Amino acid sequence: MTHLCLDDLERAARTVLPGEIWDFLAGGSGAEASLEANRAALERIFVIPRMLRDLTGATGEAEVLGRPAAVPMAVAPVAYQRLFHPEGELAAARAARDAGVPYTICTLSSVPLEEIAAVGGRPWFQLYWLRDEKRSLELVRRAEDAGCEAIVFTVDVPWMGRRLRDLRNGFALPDSVTAANFDAGDAAHRRTRGQSAVAEHTAREFAPATWESVEAVRAHTDLPVVLKGILAVEDATRAVDAGVGGIVVSNHGGRQLDSAVPGIEMLGEIAAALSGWDGEVLLDGGIRSGGDILKALALGASAVLVGRPVMWGLAAGGEDGARQSLELLAVEFRNALGLAGCDSVSAARRLGTRVLSR
Repeated sequence: MTHLCLDDLERAARTVLPGEIWDFLAGGSGAEASLEANRAALERIFVIPRMLRDLTGATGEAEVLGRPAAVPMAVAPVAYQRLFHPEGELAAARAARDAGVPYTICTLSSVPLEEIAAVGGRPWFQLYWLRDEKRSLELVRRAEDAGCEAIVFTVDVPWMGRRLRDLRNGFALPDSVTAANFDAGDAAHRRTRGQSAVAEHTAREFAPATWESVEAVRAHTDLPVVLKGILAVEDATRAVDAGVGGIVVSNHGGRQLDSAVPGIEMLGEIAAALSGWDGEVLLDGGIRSGGDILKALALGASAVLVGRPVMWGLAAGGEDGARQSLELLAVEFRNALGLAGCDSVSAARRLGTRVLSR
């Protein structure tokens, strides 16, 4: 079946995934206000296109964390991708490699990080801070040894947000899906009515990260450290002082604090506060089209992270489906870029925007 946009892939994925697995992927925390606000905020933003520009040689290529990418985006970290397709992370990583964009390996990947990194392309590694600091830093070292290009340190999960869909489903991982990067026992597989086994597992394994945790990671690796989950300008400026190489403005896809402001709402303010910094500001949360990527660039992002849409493609068609999701975003972005009168990503960052009430 031909999929013309990401909405088509979303519908296809929902058709093939069991209900509780769809809920695990699609759901947010609490009443899902922040989840819905991510899309609503993006839909209120409109770009002011420029006309009569020379578009000869126009390109959507960009540098992301200092290296070329075909489009200014990367695949966001998503846990347990073998829930969505038997090949899981391996298929998604191959799709990202072929699309010419970075792929972020999750601490909670269902395939060992070394096997995913061996796919090639541009692997990054996403770190959750564990109760055992030594194990956290061992993961950083393993990622560096495996050839990952960056450590994406997620700092907004001291514990998992209260995700009502998973609680209602009594969600637990099937026996065939495990946290492949460390021995986590059977906590995530133990189904209990009214509880999320995945949340119970993370409560056992995770610890709140601190600025001292950031310094420990920086001291342990030569790779750039990117902090994911920043929303306050004060935290962004402190991250710069801490010597990180980038930040990801994000409310964790609406899956942590339900009432956290959408990242796109804070992006412009944070980018302005960090003007002149040689690190990168990325946006995560709610990206569903190439036009959304253009909006993020116009508001000051250097690139975006895309998570759920790649998983829709993975569920609907394995590696080919994941590749199609990335191809759709690339085609839409290049189309939007040219129609906005921009011959490059840098030109897109000079576009004006307006927020329209609905």
